Amino acid sequence: MTAYSLHPQVGLRDERFGALAYHYGNRRLTFLNDARLVRIVRSVAEYDDVDAALAAAGVPAADRLAYLAAIARLHQAEVLVARD
Repeated sequence: MTAYSLHPQVGLRDERFGALAYHYGNRRLTFLNDARLVRIVRSVAEYDDVDAALAAAGVPAADRLAYLAAIARLHQAEVLVARD
């Protein structure tokens, strides 16, 4: 599985609905509407891969595909970057 980290040009701001992710490079604003996803995005760099980050966040097996899809979209939006 892929390992990710928060893009160095992205700032996260907590909001009632979750968080806003602002990319200072491409000026894109991304809304994170799930508190668990926000926790994953903030901590994903601490884990060897995305599966370990999901497990640590307590994501149930039935919800993993949805979270993996959300993480893939965040990667495409350059909120997350893949690590070697």
